[in-house]
Amino acid sequence: MHYYDLHSHSVASDDSRATVEQYLKWIGTLRKRGLQVDGIVLTEHRQFSLDADYSALSEQFGITVLRGAELDTRHGHFLVYGISDKLASAIDPTDVAMDPFQLMETAEANGAIAIPAHPGRAGIGLAAWISDGIEFPQVSIVERLNGGNRPEEADAAEKLVAEKGYSGIGGSDAHFVSAIARCLTAFDAPISSETELVEALRAFEFTAVRLEDTQE
Repeated sequence: MHYYDLHSHSVASDDSRATVEQYLKWIGTLRKRGLQVDGIVLTEHRQFSLDADYSALSEQFGITVLRGAELDTRHGHFLVYGISDKLASAIDPTDVAMDPFQLMETAEANGAIAIPAHPGRAGIGLAAWISDGIEFPQVSIVERLNGGNRPEEADAAEKLVAEKGYSGIGGSDAHFVSAIARCLTAFDAPISSETELVEALRAFEFTAVRLEDTQE
């Protein structure tokens, strides 16, 4: 299996204190402890980071570093993977009141995918909006495991996945160094690009795991 943290924030996000290099150094420490982490996706808040290039750091540390985004919508936060110039021209990532249904549709039309983040989180998670009577027929995948969840939020996410039959990804939602990779997504094949990540997600070739599950 190959393990990737699909939700992380560096200092490019306004509420994070960790650099990408610090994350990769910490992952090196985790590897020395017998834990397996193959890559991370930087999902910075309300931005697409189109000019960000992590290839040198990725090569230096032997860890795949991909770009994504965490966008605010009027019905919660969404993790977006497969960002391109075309998608960026169709969506304003700073719009905190964007229509989530339009976001999912536009992402799909432009070779990307938008997945609800921390669905059990009080007030802003998908479960809360569904309890208010809003239906999300386009959703088939949610962030099942989030390293920043409180126990009750984790329970709400598990309940939602069970009731709706959603597939689930995992991400740390790290904002500080030692939080990286607490939750991960396991794939059968290695992921080396945003395009491969989207393809694997659309094929439902993944499962959510915790860091301790990767112990060799």
